[in-house]
Amino acid sequence: MIKVRTALISVYDKEGLEDFARGLAELGIRILSTGGTYSRLVDANIPVTSVSEVTGFPEILRGRVKSLHPKIHGGILACRETPQDMEDLARHGIDPIDLVVVNLYPFEATVSRPDVTMDEARENIDIGGPAMIRAAAKNFPHVAVVVSPSRYQAVLEALRRDGGIPASLSLELAVEAFQRTAAHDSHIVAFLAKQVGEPELFPAKLNLQLDKVAELRYGENSHQRAAFYREATLSLPSLAAARQLQGKPLSFNNINDASAALEILLEYDEPTAVAVKHTNPCGIASAPQIEDAYTWAKEADPVSIFGGIVALNRPVDKGLAALLTEIFLEVIIAPAFTEAALEVLAAKPNLRLLEIPIDGKRGAYLDYKRIPGGLLVQEADTQLLGDAPRVVTSKEPTAVEWEDLLFAWRAVKHVKSNAIVVAKGKRTLGVGAGQMNRITAAQLALKQAGDEARGAVLASDAFFPFPDVVEAAASAGIGAIIQPGGSLRDEDSIKAANEAGISMLFTGMRHFKH
Repeated sequence: MIKVRTALISVYDKEGLEDFARGLAELGIRILSTGGTYSRLVDANIPVTSVSEVTGFPEILRGRVKSLHPKIHGGILACRETPQDMEDLARHGIDPIDLVVVNLYPFEATVSRPDVTMDEARENIDIGGPAMIRAAAKNFPHVAVVVSPSRYQAVLEALRRDGGIPASLSLELAVEAFQRTAAHDSHIVAFLAKQVGEPELFPAKLNLQLDKVAELRYGENSHQRAAFYREATLSLPSLAAARQLQGKPLSFNNINDASAALEILLEYDEPTAVAVKHTNPCGIASAPQIEDAYTWAKEADPVSIFGGIVALNRPVDKGLAALLTEIFLEVIIAPAFTEAALEVLAAKPNLRLLEIPIDGKRGAYLDYKRIPGGLLVQEADTQLLGDAPRVVTSKEPTAVEWEDLLFAWRAVKHVKSNAIVVAKGKRTLGVGAGQMNRITAAQLALKQAGDEARGAVLASDAFFPFPDVVEAAASAGIGAIIQPGGSLRDEDSIKAANEAGISMLFTGMRHFKH
C-alpha cells in the first residue's frame, strides 16, 4: 500500500483537474505543481506549492525546464525500503513524492494537421513529462503515477477507502504510463523519420499504436479469446469510427464482415447496397433509388444474405427500414438513419445498427497480415484499374456492357481469390469465391446466375491460364468479360472469346484477395 503524503500534478489536459486536486487536498495531501496547472489550482483556491519553491530554482527557457531537478526526481525515484536512498533524501532536504499526475503535450494531434510546421511539432515534444512519468512508473512499488483523467476517480476512491493506493493498482497505472510514453515516442519517431527520407510506408522499425475499444465475447470461434483495437491515428471512413445506434455488442465476426462490407461499398458512388457473408459479397447492386438497390442485392442470393451484413451508402428511411426487417440480418451499415427508420428497426432490438460517415476519401494506408513470428505489410489495394481498359477482341462491348463490366470489376476486387463475378444491370447474379482453381469459381458463379447469365458480363480477379473460363462463359451466354490479362496463354482466351462472339477487356491490374 502506498501512503500518499505528497502529490505532484502537472497536466496539459486539465479535464477534471480541480475536482481531483480538491479531493486530494481534502485528504490532507500536499500538492506540488508547475506552470498552467499551478495557476489553475491557485484560481480554484486549492492549496498548492510551486515546484520552483521546492527546487529553489525558477522555471526557465519559457517553461521548458521546471521539473528536471534532483529535488523532484530524487523524491520520485527514492526506494523507501533502501536506507541509503532515504539517507540521501534527508541529507539533501528532499521530500518523497508519492503520487505523480502528469499527461503529455498533444504531439499526435499537432502533427496530424496538414499545415503543421516543424517548429510546432518540436514544441510539442514533451521532455519533463515523460521523465517524471517514467521515473514514477519505474518506482511503482513506492510511487503511483496517473497519466489520464479517466483514472482520477479510481485513485480518489482507493485513497478514501483504503487510506492509500494498493500495490496492484499502482502496477496497473505504471503499465498505462509506459504505454503512454511509448506511444508519444512512437509518433515522434514516425513524424521525424519522414523529414529525413525514412520510407513512410515501410520504415526500418514498425511501431504500431492501437487503443483497445472492447474485449469481445470470443473470436472467430467460441474457444478463441478476442478484442477489438482502433488505430491511434484513425483513417476515415472506417468501421472503427462507427457509432452503434442499436443492437447487441458486435462480435469478432460481425466486425470482420462489416468492415468487408464497408470496403466494397466505398467502391461505388451511386446508390448501392452490399450484402456480405463471411467477408465475401453475396449481393451487390446499384440503382437510382437505394430501396431498389437493396432489393436487387437481396435477390442476388436470397439464401446467403440470411444472417448477413447489409451496407448502404444512402440514409435509411422508414420505407427502407421496413424492407430490411423482412429477413434476419446481423448488422446494417448506413451513413444515417431517420428517426422514423429507427422506430421501425427497434422492433428487432438485437439487430445491430452502425452509423458510419462514408463521404470522405482515404489516403494511402497499410494492410497487415499476421503470420506466426512476423508480419506481412503491404499497401492497401486502393486502386481499381491500371491503364485504361483495352478491348482485346474483335467485338466491342456495348455502352450498357461497359457499365456492367466496370460494376463487376469493382465487385470482384473484394471477392476472395480465385474470384469470378457475373453481373447484369448493375447487380450481381453469381459470385464464385475462394476456389483453388479459376474454372471452379466460374462454374459456381455461372450456376448461381442460371438463365440470367445470358447477356450478362463476367469479371475475373486475375488472368485466365487456360481458355476454359471463356468457354464456360460462352456456354452460359455471357456477352462480355473483364480480366487483367497477362497470361502466357492470353491468345487462347482471346481466340475463344472471338469464336463465341464475346467482347473481352484487359485491365492490366489484378486484384488477388487471399
